Amino acid sequence: MDKNSFSIALIPGDGIGVEVTKAAFEVAAKAAHGSAASLIPITFDWGTDYYFKHGAMMPADAIDSLRRHDAILLGAVGHPKVPDNITLNGLLLPIRRKFDQFANVRPAVLYRGVSSPLKGLQAGDVDMVVVRENTEGEYAQIGGFVHETHPQELAIQTSVFTRHGVERIIRYAFELAVRRDKKRLVTSVTKSNAQGFSMVLWDRVFQSVAEEYTGIQTESLLVDAAAMNFVRRPQTFDVVVASNLFGDILSDISAIVTGSIGLAASANIDPTHRFPSMFEPVHGSAPDIAGKGIANPLAAMISAAMMLDHLGLNVASNKIEAAIADVLAEEKIRTPDLGGESSTSDVASAVLARL
Repeated sequence: MDKNSFSIALIPGDGIGVEVTKAAFEVAAKAAHGSAASLIPITFDWGTDYYFKHGAMMPADAIDSLRRHDAILLGAVGHPKVPDNITLNGLLLPIRRKFDQFANVRPAVLYRGVSSPLKGLQAGDVDMVVVRENTEGEYAQIGGFVHETHPQELAIQTSVFTRHGVERIIRYAFELAVRRDKKRLVTSVTKSNAQGFSMVLWDRVFQSVAEEYTGIQTESLLVDAAAMNFVRRPQTFDVVVASNLFGDILSDISAIVTGSIGLAASANIDPTHRFPSMFEPVHGSAPDIAGKGIANPLAAMISAAMMLDHLGLNVASNKIEAAIADVLAEEKIRTPDLGGESSTSDVASAVLARL
C-alpha cells in the first residue's frame, strides 16, 4: 500500500458503537481525501454478537489479522447480558497489550456552544489531556480465585508497576506538554501516602524525568485531591499523567466537566509505530439508547481525527476538529446528551458539510 493509502481496521463492536463508527469513518475518509490520502476500511464483526455465536469476543487469530493494518478504529464493546470483565478482557485489553499501546490519551476541551455543568466556565477555559498508563498498573490482570463460589472464597488482584512502564508514560506526558505548548504543565496523580511501594516508585520516577524538562512546570497530587480539583479548578490543568485505574476514572470526570461524555475521545497509542494504534470514544456501548439513532458521534469523530494525526495526516485531522467546533458553536445541530433533538446522522451530515 502506498504512503498515501492507509488500511484501517474497523471494529464497530456493540450498541451505539456501530452507529458512531460509521459516522466517524465517513468523516475521516472525507478529510483524508481532501489531503490526497485514502483510507481503506476492513470491518471486523467482533464483539458480543460474535461472543454469543462463538464463545469468544474475537477469534484466536484476531491479533494477527489486526497487525496488518495501519490503525484500528473501535466503536464500543459491552452488552447487558455479558459481564464486563468478559468483554473487556476478551477484546479491548488483549489488543492494548499485544500491540504495546502503552499511552492512553484522552483530551477534554470545553467547546464554544457547549455548557459545562460547572458554574462560571466559558468556552476554552478547559483544555486538558489525561495521559493514562495503559498496559500494566492496576489493570495488569494478575491474580485469581481460590475456593470459588464457596463462603470462604478468596480473590487476589495484583497491581504491577515497572520502572520501564512508569518512566515511558511519564516521559510521553512531558513530550506531549512540549508539543501542546500551552500551559506547559504536567500534573502527576498518585496515592503514595497509602500505596507505599508502587506509587512511591511512580513519584520517584516522575521527579527524575521532570529534571530533564526544565521548561515544563510540574504538580503532584493525590488522586482524591485531583478528583476534587478536576471539579474545583479544571481550567488549571494541562497534561495529567496517571496510572491505569486513576487515569480511567479522572478522564471520565474531565469529560463530564466539559459538557458530555459524548464528546470524550481517546487514543491507545504505540508511539514507536511498531504496531497499529487503536482509537475509540470513551462512552461505551450505551445499550439504553442503542438503535435509536440519537447517539452523539462526535467523540468517535474526534477519535478518528486523533487517528489521522497519528498517521501523519495533520491537516486532515485539524479540518475535522475545526468542523466539529463549528457545528457545536452554531448550537443548532446537537444530540440529546447536549440538550438537542438531532440524530446521529444529522450531526454526521453537518460535520461532513463543513469538510
